[in-house]
Amino acid sequence: MLALVTGASGFIGGHVVAALVRAGAAVRGFDLRPPPGVLPAGAEFVRGDILEVDHLRRALDGCDAVFHLAAVYSFAREDARLMRAVNVEGTRVLLDQAARGGRRRVVHTSTCATCGPVPGRPATERDHPPASELAIPYRRTKLAGERLALQAARAGVDVVVVNPTSPVGPGDLRPTPTGRMVLDVARGRSRAYLARSALNVVAVEDVALGHLAALERGRAGERYLLGGENLTVKQVFASIAGAAGAPAPRWPVPWSAAYLAASAAPRRLTRDRVRAGRLPHLFDDAKARRELGYASGPAADALALAARAALAGDR
Repeated sequence: MLALVTGASGFIGGHVVAALVRAGAAVRGFDLRPPPGVLPAGAEFVRGDILEVDHLRRALDGCDAVFHLAAVYSFAREDARLMRAVNVEGTRVLLDQAARGGRRRVVHTSTCATCGPVPGRPATERDHPPASELAIPYRRTKLAGERLALQAARAGVDVVVVNPTSPVGPGDLRPTPTGRMVLDVARGRSRAYLARSALNVVAVEDVALGHLAALERGRAGERYLLGGENLTVKQVFASIAGAAGAPAPRWPVPWSAAYLAASAAPRRLTRDRVRAGRLPHLFDDAKARRELGYASGPAADALALAARAALAGDR
């Protein structure tokens, strides 16, 4: 099998490439930037723009499967136009080209933010985010991209959607907003945390294996949450700080106070980043465990590994 991985130089994309190679697949990575490390034997890299049809046609030539991970993950408002271009229009172009030249399965990487959060309980694939969450450009564009993938599935394209929660681990070099959170706590830069906030935390290696399981066993047109454990942000920060030997953030801050602080100090915090923490991000991934055979390890272990990798510069 030859698999194309868009966004191969990204955090999850790099782990998907590695998981595919370990499984014996030939892999073609596709991205604007080359991967930050050396690609494993059995993988090649093709530089290209997800918005350029000719680039995608060449990259897709001979491929049996596609993992679409190319996306812009940011809470900075100045990135809104780029997020719209890559997360929506890039997905549209990729799906159109993947549907040509023979039948091949597409695993589209979305986000848990298209399923929730919902007040009072863990969200599932049957849920949708509240309207307030869609004021955040990243979430709005990822939902639009996911809808294109599901629309393509209804039109007969073999598309499966996966929805990772909050992946952590080695390889988050740029880093993602989640990786930045890990690094700030590991370096002792965070002194407070959002009161009553929560995250579903999962090892990025488990998310990568979940992508392979979706390729093999997922049902076309279905969404699958790929998660780990639901933890309070206080617990998340304590695990990171403990592994890094840093002081754990001690002060719970009400959401309203954090939002005001974000508005007053946009370089340190963005309003969208704080807005995203208004509801606890709790998720239930039972569907993926039941249908895909998906599994995840302890979140505390994943957070400890992520903290050590962040401090070491992942070298």
